[in-house]
Amino acid sequence: MSRTARDRRQAIPGPRVVIALLLLLGLASVMLLDGYLRAEVGNDQRVRSGASADKVPESVLDGGPLLSFRGGTARTQSVPDRTIVLTFDDGPDPEWTGKVLDILDDNDVPGTFFLVGSMVSRYPGIVRKVVDHGNEVGVHTFTHVDLSYQSASRITREIAQTQLALAGAAGITTTLFRAPYSSTNDAIDDYSWPVYQKLGALGYTSVFIDTDSEDWQQPGADKIIDLATPKGGKGASVLFHDAGGNRAQTLAALPRYIKQMKAKGYTFTTVSGAQQQADQAQSAQSTQNGQAQTGEAAGPPAAASAAGSDPGQAAHRKAGTTTLWEGRALLAAVAVAEWTVPGLAAALTVVGVAVLGRFGLMLLLARRHHRQRNRRRFVWGPEVTGPVSVIVPAFNEKECIAHTLNSLASSTHPIEIVVVDDGSTDGTAEIAESLGLPNVRVVRQANAGKSAALNNGVRQARHDIVVMMDGDTVFEPDTVHRLVQPFGDPEVGAVAGNAKVGNRNTVIGAWQHIEYVMGFNLDRRMYDLLRCMPTIPGAIGAFRRTAVLDVGGMSEDTLAEDTDITIALHRAGWRVVYAEHARAWTEAPASLGQLWRQRYRWSYGTMQALWKHRRSVTDRGPSGRFGRVGMPLVVLFQIVTPLFAPLIDVFTLYAMLFVDLRASLLAWLAILLVQLACAAYAFRLDREKYRYLLMMPLQQLAYRQLMYLVLIHSCVTAATGGRLRWQKLKRTGAVGAPVSGTESR
Repeated sequence: MSRTARDRRQAIPGPRVVIALLLLLGLASVMLLDGYLRAEVGNDQRVRSGASADKVPESVLDGGPLLSFRGGTARTQSVPDRTIVLTFDDGPDPEWTGKVLDILDDNDVPGTFFLVGSMVSRYPGIVRKVVDHGNEVGVHTFTHVDLSYQSASRITREIAQTQLALAGAAGITTTLFRAPYSSTNDAIDDYSWPVYQKLGALGYTSVFIDTDSEDWQQPGADKIIDLATPKGGKGASVLFHDAGGNRAQTLAALPRYIKQMKAKGYTFTTVSGAQQQADQAQSAQSTQNGQAQTGEAAGPPAAASAAGSDPGQAAHRKAGTTTLWEGRALLAAVAVAEWTVPGLAAALTVVGVAVLGRFGLMLLLARRHHRQRNRRRFVWGPEVTGPVSVIVPAFNEKECIAHTLNSLASSTHPIEIVVVDDGSTDGTAEIAESLGLPNVRVVRQANAGKSAALNNGVRQARHDIVVMMDGDTVFEPDTVHRLVQPFGDPEVGAVAGNAKVGNRNTVIGAWQHIEYVMGFNLDRRMYDLLRCMPTIPGAIGAFRRTAVLDVGGMSEDTLAEDTDITIALHRAGWRVVYAEHARAWTEAPASLGQLWRQRYRWSYGTMQALWKHRRSVTDRGPSGRFGRVGMPLVVLFQIVTPLFAPLIDVFTLYAMLFVDLRASLLAWLAILLVQLACAAYAFRLDREKYRYLLMMPLQQLAYRQLMYLVLIHSCVTAATGGRLRWQKLKRTGAVGAPVSGTESR
């Protein structure tokens, strides 16, 4: 395979991108599931009322509360006289359902619980307790929607998902159903009737009420008891609630109600128990009359298909193996969502607070740094006027090398230029020599990488201060002089310059320009004052030659040799500072593939450097200072925060679609305004044109997703122990000369 083809193939490595995208997809799926459970996704709060019932048979409208379709014909049954079927809607609830069960157990009566599938999947232990205590359960849909508004597929899904949840929670399914917002039979209308027909054809018994305690209105315990009491000794399907709000009044009324009904000679049973009693009475009546009764007819016994089971739980069916494991899988997925989304939200809150705190600290220290370093009387020490060595490592830089060397030739500070040609195959060395510039030496070596080229340059340097730059970078005439002035302070071992994006007139270039000014240079002002600057940019940095040699030179252990040497100098006790007026103009990657490769190297190299110097966290002295101040800042804001950055967009998009569009949009805009304020201040300090900030909203939406993918790529490479060589980016030579001095706004 040719090098060009290989570079193209490796520009954005497929498998690791897939991993990153799968993580985002998994997060989105978990959030959607969690939102579905909490009725944020797919929520439909419409409730139909006042519709006609012309298509509903009169026998159903005037019949009993138990509706079935045995033999394809609608049949209703009433609860036998002096019999109570206690029904509870909207559970299970972690606070109230258990207390209701305790009351039923204390009074030795059963209940029938119509459960919402989403709640079943969240609280399966309560459902197991309901069933184990001899109670009966029915389907109350999965998300508590009015099914008369829903499509056939949504109806099927609401029922099937609830059955899966029941199977996973208690190992059973049920043939009982109660529609949300239903009441007595005469509330059935032409829109809900087809739903009952559809479910009846599937073998479900739809359970209505004929007595409503209205406990959901919280009228007081006495009123609840009065409303729940049947008139004239009739039997009743009585509605209570064990969820959906504060049920303290229900708990107060229920034991008193049970005792009063028992004192009046009432017995308590489940829906299946009432059906069996009605079937037996109907069978006896039919035998006595010699023919089947019309109107309210029972049909075959409801318990026939559940032979051998508890008569009070005849509606329950043992879940098949497939249904059982599908249900358990559903509960497992819900458990993951229940823990993951709140956990991520909490983590995102912590990260958000940290980021806002960083913004505040960065602005405060950047202002202090600017005021301190720009005071008229501020000096580092004696002016540095002696010659310095400028090292230019170069590998296939034919497009840029002439611009780089010509800019150095215009330097106002005395310099020698050492071009280290790292095995170029495009004539870079020949171009450098052909320029005929004074004080330029070209040193050739076999291709060994950037670190080796820099080390060779340091050995070849003739002066005590060495300036390192990239082969695609150009300096302003006074850059070197401004860069080396901090060496007037004998504590300073290295100086970071101000790297500028030269090719900023494209979308990608403008994004990087914003990043360089705000994310890099504003950061460096803060790190300078905190004395924990993690990286001297490869495009522009100056070092004491003895300091570099004392720490072993530029290490080849990492891909981020600039970060590695900077941390090593901190640990050796040297001070590293930032010279904001020493500007260098560099050619930023012009394509997404090139940007990916550059940031991948930076990200992975930074991880390598942090791991290499991890023991600084427990060291004493200057090394420990960096380890306990600089290291956590770099880990938090260069690794952890970028990993969480896509969550901001995912959570915001989710909230816009399913929660509150206006509030979510305002929150996102508020965060963007904070970032814009920080960026504007950074641009002001660097005297940059504000017009580039118009690209910032798009940068926040697209650019940080790319950086997230790069970071995932780097994390996977680090976890698998992968290694990379010095990756050469394709250059165009677009940055031909430094932009003159300072840009006006």
